[in-house]
Amino acid sequence: MFYPIMNLAIFAVLLALLVGQHRAQKSLSVRVFTGLGLGVLFGATLQLLYGVGSTTVASTLEYVNIVGSGYVSLLKMIIMPLILVSIIGAIVKVKDTSSLGKMSGSVIGILLATTAVSALIGVFVSNLFGLSADGIVQGAREMARAEDLQVRLDGLENVSFADMIRSFFPGNPFADLAGSRPTSTIAVVIFASFIGIAGVTVARTQPEMGASFERFVDVSQSIVRTLVRMVLSLTPYGILALMTKVVAGSNVSDILTLLNFVVASYVGLALILVLHLVLLAVNGISPLRYLKKVSPVLLFAFTSRSSAGTIPLNIETQTKSLGNGDGEANFSASFGATMGQNGCAGLYPAMLAVMIAPTIGINPLDPSFIISLVAIVTISSFGIAGIGGGATFAALIVLSALDMPVALAGLLISIEPLIDMGRTAINVNGSMTSGTITSKWLGHTDSELFDSDRDISETVKQS
Repeated sequence: MFYPIMNLAIFAVLLALLVGQHRAQKSLSVRVFTGLGLGVLFGATLQLLYGVGSTTVASTLEYVNIVGSGYVSLLKMIIMPLILVSIIGAIVKVKDTSSLGKMSGSVIGILLATTAVSALIGVFVSNLFGLSADGIVQGAREMARAEDLQVRLDGLENVSFADMIRSFFPGNPFADLAGSRPTSTIAVVIFASFIGIAGVTVARTQPEMGASFERFVDVSQSIVRTLVRMVLSLTPYGILALMTKVVAGSNVSDILTLLNFVVASYVGLALILVLHLVLLAVNGISPLRYLKKVSPVLLFAFTSRSSAGTIPLNIETQTKSLGNGDGEANFSASFGATMGQNGCAGLYPAMLAVMIAPTIGINPLDPSFIISLVAIVTISSFGIAGIGGGATFAALIVLSALDMPVALAGLLISIEPLIDMGRTAINVNGSMTSGTITSKWLGHTDSELFDSDRDISETVKQS
C-alpha cells in the first residue's frame, strides 16, 4: 500500500496547487488548463512508472476518481433544477408563448441538419484514410464486447421510432425530475414549458397572482444559479482527476494499433468544428470570439465525456458569456445532450458503416448507399435518447438498419475513451452553436455581452 499512498499524496499536492491558484485569483480558464496539464502529466507518470493494468495504478485511480466522479455527480445533481426554473423563467419573462415553437423547431432543425452533414464528413474521412474492418485484431475483451452488443441489439428490435418519440413526454414529471429515464431531460423541458405557459395564462387573467408567481420564479432562479456557480468553481479539480484517470488508464499499444482510425476520427471532428464556425460566421457571429468564450465548456466535455454533465456549464456560458437568451440556451443544451449529437450519432456510426461496407460487398462510394446512410443516421439521432443514448447505441441502430454486423463497435473498445473525448466536445459545441444561431435569429442575443471580454470565469467569481 506504500506506493498508492505516495501517489495519492502527490495528487493532494496537485490539488493544493490549484487551490493556491484560486487564492491568487487566477481566472477559471487558467486554472482549468492548469488542471488539464497536471492531470496529463500525473497520469502519464503513473503509467510510465507502474505500467498499464498495474494494481498500484488501479488502487490509486480508485481514490483519485472520487474527485472526478464526485464532481460529475454534482453537475448532474443540478441539471434538472436548472432546466426547470430556467425554462419557466424564460417563458414567464418573455410572455410570448408563440415563440416557443420557433425556438424549439430552430434548435432541433440545426442539430439534425448538422448531424446529417457530420455523417457525410464521416463518409469522406473514412474513404480518405482508407479505413477498413479487415485486419482489426480481436482479443478476448473485444469478443466479449461484441457479444454484449449483440445482446443489446436483440433488446432494441422491438423499440420503434414512435416508441422513442412517445418517451419524450412526461407521464410522471416527478420521476423525470429524478432522472429515471434516458429521455428525462427532454421530458423536464416539456414539463417546464407547460408550467411556464400556465403561468403566463394566469398572469393575463389574474395579474396579482401572476406577479407573485414571477417573483417566486425569480427567487428560485437566483438560488439555483448560485448553486450552479458553486459547483462550477470546482471544475479545475474535477478536470485534474478526470484527466489523470484517462491518461493513466490508456493502453498506448492499442492506440498505436488503431492509430489510423483515431487520426481519421479527429480529422472528422475537426471538420465538424469548422462547419459549426462557418455557420456562426454566416450568421454574423465572430467564430474566434465564440471559441474563446466556449473553450472551458469544450475542455470539460472533452475530459468528462459527459454531454449531460456539461449541461449546467453549457447553459451558464450561453447566457452569461455568449449573451444568448435563456430559452435558447436551455432548449439547445437540453436537446443537444439527447438528440442530434454530431460526434456520437453523426460521425461515428457513418465511419463504422463505411468501414464494414466493403466486407459485405457494398461500395462505400455508391450514391444510393451514402443517401441511405445519411438518412438513417439523421433519423436515428433524433431518437437515440429513447434507447439510452450514446455512440454505441447510435452505431447499433444504424448498422442494424443497414443489415450490417455490429461486432466492429466492440472491436474498437480499446480506443473508445480516446475518441469519445473528442466526440463529446463536438456534441456539446453543436448544441451551443444551435442555441447561439437560434438566439441570433429570434433577436434575443445580448450583443454587448457577446462582444465584451466577459467569460465564464467572471460568472463563477460572483459566487
